[in-house]
Amino acid sequence: MTASMPHVMNTYGRLPIALTHGQGCQVWDTHGKRYLDGLGGIAVNTLGHAHPKLVPALQEQVSLLIHCSNYYENPLQERLAAKLCELSGLDAVFFCNSGLEANEAALKIARKFGHDKGIARPEVIVFEKAFHGRSIATLSATGNPRIQAGFEPLVEGFPRVPLNDLDAVRRLAETNPNIAAVFLETIQGEGGIHAARWDYLRGLRQICDERGWLLMLDEVQCGLGRTGKWFAHQWAGIRPDVMPLAKGLGSGVPIGAVVVGPKAKDILGPGNHGTTFGGNPLAMRAGIETLTIMEADGLLANAARVGDHLKAALERELEGVAGVKEVRGAGLMLGIELERPCGVLLSRAMEAGLLLSVTADSVIRLVPPLILTTAEADEIVRLLVPLVKDFLAEPIPAL
Repeated sequence: MTASMPHVMNTYGRLPIALTHGQGCQVWDTHGKRYLDGLGGIAVNTLGHAHPKLVPALQEQVSLLIHCSNYYENPLQERLAAKLCELSGLDAVFFCNSGLEANEAALKIARKFGHDKGIARPEVIVFEKAFHGRSIATLSATGNPRIQAGFEPLVEGFPRVPLNDLDAVRRLAETNPNIAAVFLETIQGEGGIHAARWDYLRGLRQICDERGWLLMLDEVQCGLGRTGKWFAHQWAGIRPDVMPLAKGLGSGVPIGAVVVGPKAKDILGPGNHGTTFGGNPLAMRAGIETLTIMEADGLLANAARVGDHLKAALERELEGVAGVKEVRGAGLMLGIELERPCGVLLSRAMEAGLLLSVTADSVIRLVPPLILTTAEADEIVRLLVPLVKDFLAEPIPAL
């Protein structure tokens, strides 16, 4: 395979391999080389690859009905929505196709909520280092000036504060009468695996209740069992008003969802929002089967147990290594922060037979399938730790 793909827009810094098939947490390229998948399609392949229960269910659904318009009732939508409401304690669901679309819908809910309260120009508090997508609105809510550059003017109405600083939110509450909602990732993914503290989430819930704001928690990457609970905010013992989901919900089939509680469930009505492909029967079947298999196979407990094992092993093997700042995260959403940019480790890990990502320039991100075993976690450590040590032992390149 050549590194050049002249007919595909040059929007990705691709590595020079093409994957052909997978089994469990293993994938193979066009040359037959095997890789351990520590990336899971960026937290998407919940059940790994070619899961023996998922594949026949999707084959059956393809033979029945792939798509029908939202002009008609869709019983599979109701089944998946009912399950998501059961797991979250919330009330209703809107289905779309991706995390970006789910976040965009959440922002529309916040705007409409504000207008319904008589706020002419509703604003949404967002956070430093956040990532919510690459549409113009979600890019504006994102806290990364580098990926915003070249797409100005950005959408207004997103006052930004540091994560885990309740006083900053309170100051905005006192000075800005246009706030309608607070919008944050429970655990920041693209921003470097930074978690909102559980006491901080409880504080935000209290402020939103006192002020009549919506609390909107983006669980696109950290939700669906990745931290060892169905949704990461459940560790804090709270419920949001709006919760966008995507990534792992369909185990690789594109899907997004916005799950809402009583304050938000009636904000949008017919004509306010919609989608052509969202909620299609194939995606709904993928979501139903994913959640069913996760429950049957105990994958939340597995994510917690294997994630703790992997984190402890990484901490042990990297303890005292100069240049390693921190190993952090929860369950199977882990980051290793180094003191300098480490993008070169993408290709070095690939050559060693390990797939991962580097985010926020200097954070190695591991978000493998939730079926990962302790033996596979040990293989990640065996492959990755020498690469990190060798990289940090190299002289820092001159600027």
